[in-house]
Amino acid sequence: MATLNGIINFNKPTGITSAKALYKVRSITHQRKSGHAGTLDPGASGVLVLCLGHATKLVETIMDQPKVYRATARLDVISESHDSDRPLNPVEVAEEPTLEAVQAACESFEGVIEQVPPQISAVKVGGQPAYKRTARRERVVLAPRPVTVYWLHVHEYSWPQIDFEVCCGRGTYVRSLIRDLGEGLGTGGCLTSLVRRRVGPFIEADAWSLTAMKTASEHEEYLIDLDRARRLLDPSAVVIPNRPAQ
Repeated sequence: MATLNGIINFNKPTGITSAKALYKVRSITHQRKSGHAGTLDPGASGVLVLCLGHATKLVETIMDQPKVYRATARLDVISESHDSDRPLNPVEVAEEPTLEAVQAACESFEGVIEQVPPQISAVKVGGQPAYKRTARRERVVLAPRPVTVYWLHVHEYSWPQIDFEVCCGRGTYVRSLIRDLGEGLGTGGCLTSLVRRRVGPFIEADAWSLTAMKTASEHEEYLIDLDRARRLLDPSAVVIPNRPAQ
């Protein structure tokens, strides 16, 4: 079979790792030289950009693209991972924050901020992922690092749940945003759902599911060829997605 060189805008379902998603796609494309540009946690869904053949050289460029996430979270609980995949622990809250207070707290994260990654993450500590050290109950200290939040928009807030959308740059953890939002409000903070809606020019509405790929008549249907991919990823054409209308 001919080598495939290009990009697939894949719609990763919840319940599987990004590596497992790539493995499933390989069973369709039969292209072993491939990788993904930016991991999605197993509990998250949405755009996972897959690079095949010579397009693997574009991984770093894709990871530098702005990303948009739609998320929900609870402010009355916390968990070890800042995610609902771990046991939830209730938090006593002296006063439920108002919508105005929540919106103001969210706006305070916009711009370049210092963010500490979650301890249960793939960030390397002494050459090993932090989550492996945490699992062994080792003491893990992660340094804050600069990340960019272009905008953070609250769609709906009804205590204790918040539904929001965020546009951010490389290395930003939405789980950490929720943790820090809760700390700023004097509440808990735990992510309950996450969908990656966009990575640069690749949007959720155009993403291919495994089922759709399996029924495609030819790979050209779902493969963005290398030349087109390079044009789409031209650094001079990078656009920050607009904030949702109020």
